[in-house]
Amino acid sequence: MTPKPPHFPPKGRRLIEVLAYPAVQLLDVTGPLQVFASVNAQMAKAGNAEPYEVRVVGKDGPTIEASAGVGVAVHPLSAIDAAVDTLVIPGGDGVNAATADAVLVDWVRRRTTQARRTASVCTGAFLLAATGALDGRRAATHWQFCAELAERFPAVRVEPDPIFVRDGSFWTSAGVTSGIDLALALVEEDLGRATALAVARYLVVFSKRPGGQAQFSELLSLQTTDDRFSALHDWVGNHLAEDLSLATLARQAGMSERSFSRHYADATGLTPARAIERLRVEGARHLLSETHLPIKRISQRCGFGSEETMRRSFMRLLSTTPQDYRARFAR
Repeated sequence: MTPKPPHFPPKGRRLIEVLAYPAVQLLDVTGPLQVFASVNAQMAKAGNAEPYEVRVVGKDGPTIEASAGVGVAVHPLSAIDAAVDTLVIPGGDGVNAATADAVLVDWVRRRTTQARRTASVCTGAFLLAATGALDGRRAATHWQFCAELAERFPAVRVEPDPIFVRDGSFWTSAGVTSGIDLALALVEEDLGRATALAVARYLVVFSKRPGGQAQFSELLSLQTTDDRFSALHDWVGNHLAEDLSLATLARQAGMSERSFSRHYADATGLTPARAIERLRVEGARHLLSETHLPIKRISQRCGFGSEETMRRSFMRLLSTTPQDYRARFAR
């Protein structure tokens, strides 16, 4: 995202409220909390005012039991009209019970109208969607729950790939650790890219992954419980520029073409041709973001044969062109 100048007034701190409820995912709460706390610590060390006040709030206090049996101290739910800058809604095993709690859902609904921005982490999108706040908006959640979110809340435009999505004043993120990426993006919006990168380095995490990065690799998504094609996928990853026709793949797998096609589709849910296209796009994405190779050379290295073929695959799978992808994600 394009870095913006700091928005903070000369004095005062912005209140970050993180909601907690029974069986909330612990890292969904503590990941963003630590980002904001680290910003405060770095600012204080430099002799500057701490920009954030961070508070964990909950309906069931003064302590709630989060995942892994860890107790989290919480403040009572704030008054609806109390000032708040950012509201963070974590996910976790308890999110379904939370969405069935009419009092909690109503509090979140009304609190979002008071907050400058609202963010959800992982399955926290379900609680936010239950308020109607995401109707007509783009949203992300953990890849494993995207279909369920779309089914339960058809008015939400669920995007299964991004780490996080921003639509207006609402930010939604994918699985657990992406809450850290989202928090770093919020810090960048407030204080600039340099501050966000400094905090990322301090926390020894990826230097602020862009929101449009995929949640997981195509190679990982093609893994199956029996893992019968893992060796084939490894081989393909090292031979993207070569002939990867059905005959070649079947021969490498030690099967007839007909048998290979049937077993591969059963195991991965994709035809061999579609899987190869995805792996080639992933290889190209890596080269676009990590190297300065010309796009024509990348298309050849990844087996597309031409820039136009690669462009069509990018548009089909990522809804963007290789040029635009490089512009957004190149280091």
